[in-house]
Amino acid sequence: MVYLRRKVEFCASHRLFNAALSDEENAAIYGRCANPSGHGHNYTLEVTVRGKMDPRTAMVIDLKKLKEIIVEEIIERVDHKNLNTDVDFLRGVIPTSENLVVSFWRILEKRLKGICELYEVRLWETENNVVFYRGEEEEVVRHGAR
Repeated sequence: MVYLRRKVEFCASHRLFNAALSDEENAAIYGRCANPSGHGHNYTLEVTVRGKMDPRTAMVIDLKKLKEIIVEEIIERVDHKNLNTDVDFLRGVIPTSENLVVSFWRILEKRLKGICELYEVRLWETENNVVFYRGEEEEVVRHGAR
C-alpha cells in the first residue's frame, strides 16, 4: 500500500459558539474564539490517500488530479470565507477544526471513491494546533446542540 499526501492552504474566519448556550457559557468554553465578530486563521489542509500503484502509470493517483479535487471540493468553497455564514456544507455547524476535518472527509471521500482510498484529513489551524480524522463515523456538532 502506498500513501500520498497533498498539502494546500486557505484563509478563513469563523466564530465558535453554540446557540443553545448563553453568552457566558460560550465565553467560558471558547474564550476569545466566541467573539461575536469572529476571528481568522491561515489554515493548512493535508489530505492523505492510499492505494496500490496502477501498473500502467506507477501512480496511486496523479498528484495534480488530487490537488484539483481538493481545490474544487474544499478550497474554492472555504478560502477567504466566513465559515459560519458563507459555506453551504457548514451551515448550522460549529466550525471547530474537529468539525471541519469530519466535514472535509465526507466530501472528499465521495469524490475519491473508485480512484483511491482516503486515509486521513489533517488540518493545521496554527503551527501548534492540528486535528486529524481517519473516517471513524464521527458526527459533526451543530449550533443549538445540547
